[in-house]
Amino acid sequence: MRVHRRHALSSALIAVATAFGLAFGTACSSDESSTPAPEGETTAERSPEGASERADLVSFKLDDRSQAGITNIWLTWTITNNSGKKSNYSWDWEAIDANGTRVANGTQLETDVQPGQTATGEFPTTLKSTEGVKLNITSFDRTAAS
Repeated sequence: MRVHRRHALSSALIAVATAFGLAFGTACSSDESSTPAPEGETTAERSPEGASERADLVSFKLDDRSQAGITNIWLTWTITNNSGKKSNYSWDWEAIDANGTRVANGTQLETDVQPGQTATGEFPTTLKSTEGVKLNITSFDRTAAS
């Protein structure tokens, strides 16, 4: 009986991991070009039909919260859902230093954003400085949430 439960649990975990991998891989594969991150806070109005979903990412920037000699740099973002459907967002980003070297990269997610709703988020980084660092969005995708 004990072996059967482990097998069932293993199968369930593998199924969940596979589903997440397929969904995430599909969500992140729509745009391979690199674009600069939006700068500062801007006001977004409801997009006309056919407007780029990328415009929903209103702000994406580095926030240096370092103090007392301790480095503490975060990513912060604001997304406004300009579509008519509840949406999930995923985007890949990279941080490039003044020499053109990638010093960090990652993927961010924002889920279940209602039409017209604005969502904000933050995430810690491993960056040691923001001096001369530029953020680029390397892919961005909005999908309908269930």
